[in-house]
Parts: sequence; structure tokens; C-alpha cells
Amino acid sequence: VQLQASGGGLVQAGGSLRLSCAASGGTTSNYDMGWFRQAPGKEREFVAAVNWSGGVTSYADSVKGRFTISRDNTKNTLYLQMNSLKPEDTAVYYCAARPLGPRNRYDYWGQGTLVTVSS
Repeated sequence: VQLQASGGGLVQAGGSLRLSCAASGGTTSNYDMGWFRQAPGKEREFVAAVNWSGGVTSYADSVKGRFTISRDNTKNTLYLQMNSLKPEDTAVYYCAARPLGPRNRYDYWGQGTLVTVSS
């Protein structure tokens, strides 16, 4: 499956953005999916994940209550609604897909979309 992230940009602190991740070449209902981010000079970190059906979600503590992950399998698209953005949310955001099964690893990654939050 190929993933294409979009929706990043420059926003002021307190603002909102919605990221999208379009999948092609596969059926998204065969994958759990997630968002990760990498800030300058830092390692990539987990942001949020959603199971194959959209019924189960999880979040990093740093974004809980501000970000919402969702998916529309009919459109093969993953979303990340980001509200109350903070300068520390500035990063390249990546979407990823984890095939259902025992391997439990994100095998497929999008190219990333840059989110910049100004103070």
C-alpha cells in the first residue's frame, strides 16, 4: 500500500489543522494505521493510532484531548484533526500502516507533511 500525507502548513499557536493520508494499492481495512512525527533534532515519536475498523484509538499523552485520529475506509483515508496547536507540535508528520496479523509493525510509511506552529 502507498500512503500520501497532506494538510500540513503554518499555523499560529492555538489554531487547528487537519492532516489527511490517502492510501492506494491496498484496502485500508486490512491495516491498523497511525500518525507519527519528527521534530528537528529529535527522534520520530508516536502521535496517535486507530485500529482497522476505526473503533479503537490511542494517543500520546502530549496530544491527548487536542488531537483526534479517524479513518474512512470507504475513501481509504486516514485523518488527524489537530486543535489547540502548540509550538512544540512543530514537526514533520508521517502516516503509517500496520498490516493485521502477528508481526505488529508499521511496514508502510507516507512521505511526511510539515506542520509549523508559530508562537
